Amino acid sequence: MRAERFTFPGHGGHDLAAWLDMPSGPHLATAVFAHCFTCSKDITAARRISARLTTMGFAVLRFDFTGLGHSKGEFENTNFTSNVADLYAAVAALTARDMAPSMLIGHSLGGAAVLKAAANLDQIKAVVTLGAPADPSHVVHNFGTSLDEIAVNGKAEVTLAGRPFTISHDFVQDVAATELEGCLAKLKVALLVLHSPIDQTVGIENASQIFVAAKHPKSFVTLDNANHLTSDVDDAEYAADVIAA
Repeated sequence: MRAERFTFPGHGGHDLAAWLDMPSGPHLATAVFAHCFTCSKDITAARRISARLTTMGFAVLRFDFTGLGHSKGEFENTNFTSNVADLYAAVAALTARDMAPSMLIGHSLGGAAVLKAAANLDQIKAVVTLGAPADPSHVVHNFGTSLDEIAVNGKAEVTLAGRPFTISHDFVQDVAATELEGCLAKLKVALLVLHSPIDQTVGIENASQIFVAAKHPKSFVTLDNANHLTSDVDDAEYAADVIAA
């Protein structure tokens, strides 16, 4: 595998940081990996799954959403809709390089984003969700008692995974107004749903809801003892093997 630094303009014109992981041998297809909420392109799941896929002929673009990781912009000015727009921008940037992606892979809230985006991207042939919520508003439960402050002041600082993030009222409203059932009903691609039955962050019932709402072709594979972040190397590589197949 060889990794190239890749930069492209996001939905608001800010430069988004990415890695383009390329296979050493024949290039069979290109995928885009969308990371989980407040995570980055460099989390274990993204790195391990991407690396494994490159050994099977996939090029994988993993990027940081606006305001996260090494990407420019302010996170507090983003929402779920802007994440989907960043995905469109990633697809456009690869297409301009004659590497139009045919697969979208999304982890957690990134999984919800790829489902939303794929419904409007004709070149996409396959979508993979990993620990994804069936409803983007599921993420709101992470804000706890800060929801009242967000409603009153328009924003609040929330600690997520030990780090502070400013969450805006616009973000809360945006995820509340977004529904995926309609997108799933008109999804005309192969769908692979990967989820751990012991996921404590996004329950396994979310995978069932996504699977039932989508039309065939679709597959549902459990990740046994994996945690929500799929941080164990064996779990990440198993997920990559299933995706490649």
